[in-house]
Parts: sequence; structure tokens; C-alpha cells
Amino acid sequence: MMPTLIPPVNALDHATGAEHATIELVEYGDFQCPYCREAFFIVKEIQQQLGDKLRFIFRHFPLSEAHEYAMDAALAAEAAALQQQFWPMHDALYNRQVDLDEALLVILATELGLDLRKFSDDMDSPRLLSKVEADFESGVRSGVNGTPTFYVNGKRYDGDYQDLASFLAC
Repeated sequence: MMPTLIPPVNALDHATGAEHATIELVEYGDFQCPYCREAFFIVKEIQQQLGDKLRFIFRHFPLSEAHEYAMDAALAAEAAALQQQFWPMHDALYNRQVDLDEALLVILATELGLDLRKFSDDMDSPRLLSKVEADFESGVRSGVNGTPTFYVNGKRYDGDYQDLASFLAC
């Protein structure tokens, strides 16, 4: 049986695109994972091609044992979200992934015009850590064992995400 998304997309998720889109694409990702960076550009292309037919949801799955800054990057995205800048931070983290370290997080926050004191305080917030951990746990319950892992309309997509045609055919 094909693994399904647990829990289904809900108000706690970061989502972009038409709310009533016919295709719901969920990614479990790690901001330091090079494969997630590759997938980032493919998802951007899919978003362009499908427009209002697609709703894209990102859930954190930081592989902290393999990627030193994955958790900090996830927390930075959540801290940015509290200032309505999740998606700009999401994109900036993937676009500048090769430079990812603690200093880059502050640079990106500055470039996005965030309140740096609030950003810094929020980065240390147990509430944000709980959000990232909840995403990770939902990934485990959904059968995620690596990044990126995608779900299309609640079902895990096990095809090659680099094959845009098969990805779009779901």
C-alpha cells in the first residue's frame, strides 16, 4: 500500500498557491540537502506550469546528523514566518545553500528586512522547535526516510522528481 500523508494538510502548514487547487504537492525537505535544492528549482517550474491548479506545502525534515545547519535553517524559516516572510526565507535558503551557516541566516534576515532582535529571539523559541519537530514526526509517520520526499494529493510520490513530465502526470 502506498504511504499516505499523516496528518493531512492543515492550517499549521506553510502553503502557497490556490487554496482550492486540484493538485496538492507536499514536500518534506531539509534546507541543507543538495537534492532538496535540486527539487526546489523543479518545484518552481511546476508552480509556473500549473499556476492555480497547484497548491505547494513545505514541511521540515531536517537531517541534522548529516547536515550541520539544517535545524538552524528550519528555525530561521519559522522565525521568518512569524514576520510573514516564510516563503522568501525558504527561497533564499535554497538559493544561497552553498553558503549556509549561522552567519548567512542573519544576513538573509537582514536582506528580508526582518526585525533582527525578534528574529534572534524567535530562533531560540521552544515553540518554533516544537513546530519543526512536529513536521519531522509527521514525516516519520508518513513514511519519509530521506529528503526530499513528496506527496501528491496525500499519496507518496516514489517516482523521479527530476523527471518533470512524470511528476506532472500524477
